[in-house]
Amino acid sequence: MGIIPEFDVVVVGAGNSAMCAALAARERGAKVLVLEKAPFEWRGGNTYFTGGAIRFAFENMKQFCELIPDLSKAELDSMIVPEYPNTQFYSDLMRVTQGLADIELSQILVDQSYFSMCWLREKGVRFVPLWGRQSAKVGNKYQFWGGLNLEAVGGGKGLSDKQFSIAEEHGIQIEYQSKVIRLIQNSQAAVVGVTIKDQNGFRDIFSKSVILACGGFEANTEMRSRYLGPGWEFAKVRGSPYNTGEGIQMALDIGAQSYGNWSGCHAVAWDMNAPPYGNRNITDLFQKHSYPYGIIVNIEGNRFVDEGADFRNFTYAQYGREIIMQPQRVAFQIFDKKTIHLLRDEYSIPQVTKAQANTIRELAEKLSIDQDALEHTVTEYNNAVQPGEFHPAILDKKHTVGIEPPKSNWAIPIDTPPYHGFAVTCGITFTFGGLKINKNAQVLDTEEHLIPGLYAAGELVGGLFYHGYPGGSGLCAGIVFGRIAGESAAKEFLSL
Repeated sequence: MGIIPEFDVVVVGAGNSAMCAALAARERGAKVLVLEKAPFEWRGGNTYFTGGAIRFAFENMKQFCELIPDLSKAELDSMIVPEYPNTQFYSDLMRVTQGLADIELSQILVDQSYFSMCWLREKGVRFVPLWGRQSAKVGNKYQFWGGLNLEAVGGGKGLSDKQFSIAEEHGIQIEYQSKVIRLIQNSQAAVVGVTIKDQNGFRDIFSKSVILACGGFEANTEMRSRYLGPGWEFAKVRGSPYNTGEGIQMALDIGAQSYGNWSGCHAVAWDMNAPPYGNRNITDLFQKHSYPYGIIVNIEGNRFVDEGADFRNFTYAQYGREIIMQPQRVAFQIFDKKTIHLLRDEYSIPQVTKAQANTIRELAEKLSIDQDALEHTVTEYNNAVQPGEFHPAILDKKHTVGIEPPKSNWAIPIDTPPYHGFAVTCGITFTFGGLKINKNAQVLDTEEHLIPGLYAAGELVGGLFYHGYPGGSGLCAGIVFGRIAGESAAKEFLSL
C-alpha cells in the first residue's frame, strides 16, 4: 500500500519566490504547505530586507500606468519614464552578466516580467514609483532612469507582509521553525516529500511535489569561503541569517545539477558598522548607493573603481566585491557640498558611519584615511575632470581624462566644503551559484534528466546572474520563476 500524500505541493522557504510559488499552485487548486526555517518574527527571507524595487519590461506608458492606477493625473504628468521594452531588459541583463546568462532562462524572465507584475498586482500587491531612489527632478518633472521604476508599497517589508496576508487569505498553510533537512524519493526516484526538523524533532511530510525556494548560501560562512574565496568569511550579510544553503545541498545530494556562477555573488557597499546580519527595522538602509556623484577611496586614500561606469543599478551589485578586496575591507565615499543634496535617504539614518569637515585633510583624519594620499587623489581627480554639463538622470559623459581608474560619467570636482565621507564595507546579498532548471522550473540532474516532482525558484537557481545583475531583476526572477514553479507543480499533480 502506497503512502498517501498530505499535500499536493510543499514549498520550502518563505521569501518572494516561495510565496509566489505557493500562490500560483493554490490558484490551480493545489493543497499547499509552506515550510519556513525561520521563526515567525524572522519570516520572509531576503525579500524583507530589500527595497522592494522590481525591474520589468513594458512597451509604453499605458502598460506602465496599468500597474499604478491609484496615482493621480498630476502625479503621472510629473513623471518622465522612458519605455523599457523586452529588448532593452534583455540587453541590460546580457551586458551586466558579460553575455553569460542562460539564454532560455533570461528570455523567460524578460518575456514574463510584465505579465508576472500584473499577476502579482491582481493578487493584491500594490506598487508606487521610485520617486526618491530612481529619479531626479529636472525643472518640474521627475526624470526616471536605468529601467527600474516601481517598488512594492512598503518596500521589501511591505511586499513580504502582503504576500503572507494573501497566502493566508487563500488557505495556504505555513509552518515556522520547520527546517527541511532531506528530500524523500520513492523507488522510481521521484521526490515525494521532505524530512523536517522542528521543535518536536524529526518528521516526514509527504506530497506530490516539492518546490525549493529557500535562498542561496550567503549566510553560510564556510560555503562563502569555499566557493567565493578567501576573505568572504568577513563579509556582512545584508539579509536573513537563515539562508545557509541547505536547499541547494539536499538537491545536489540526490543528483541535481549545479549551475551558474558559484564564485559570484551580489555584494554592495554596506555601512562599515552595520551588524553581521540584517536588521529588520533598518532593512536595506545600511546600503550606500549614491557613489556615482562622488568618489570612492580605500583607507590608503586611493581610488579603485570607476564610480561613473554606468547607472548604479548596473554596478552596485559588483562593487561590494571590489571593497572586500581593499585593505581592512573598508572604503570611503567622498562628496562635497555640490552633490550632498543628491544622496539617497539611506545616507541620513542615525546609524550611518560618517564624517564632515571643511578640508579634505581634516576629513581624512576623521575617517583614518592616509591624509597625504587623499589630498593627492582628490587633487589629481579634480584636475582630470573635463568640461561638460552634469546631469544626474542620464549618462552625461562628463568624464575624467588621464587618471586610472577613470570616471566615465558624473565627474565634477570635489572642491566645495563642507566635505562629507561615509565609511562602507562589503555587504553580501545573495549568491549566484545554484541548481539547474528548465523552462518549467523543473530541476535537472547531472545527465540533464528531470528529477520528477522537484522544482526550484528564486536565489537557489543558477544560470541567470554572473559577475553582477541589473538592479531589481532578482525580485522579478523570484516572481516569474516562482509563479512558473507553482503552476508547473500543480499541473503535475492534476495530471496524475
